[in-house]
Amino acid sequence: RLVAGFGLCLHGYSKITKATSWMGPESWAPPILQGLAAVAEFGGGLALLFGLLTPLACLGIICVMATAIVSVHLAHGHPFVAKGGPSYEIALMYLAVAFSTMMTGPGVFSIDALLFKRKLVMPSTVERRQTVSSVID
Repeated sequence: RLVAGFGLCLHGYSKITKATSWMGPESWAPPILQGLAAVAEFGGGLALLFGLLTPLACLGIICVMATAIVSVHLAHGHPFVAKGGPSYEIALMYLAVAFSTMMTGPGVFSIDALLFKRKLVMPSTVERRQTVSSVID
């Protein structure tokens, strides 16, 4: 979560400085979508880094990365991994991290854990066994 959040912040910083025009004048995306993507990448990366509103941040990151993979990388025939050229490897990695973080939560060392004060860790083995045995009985 920390590494992916920091990486997304770095990737999104140049986009957030030109939020509605970072794709250039010939872009298929209107300025409002470019702005939303810049906010989702930079702001979502920052939120992921600190574990703040994690499900919302992850949803934005997933949408941006899925759009990048489909509309840019696959549309231009980029491979999954390329030596020195464009590929969709990093976009898919960010998508996977965002999806897995959205499913598992940000963890106990996050602002979400402080704000919402709910148990954000996996149940112990004993708790899982008790749950399974009560279902079986």
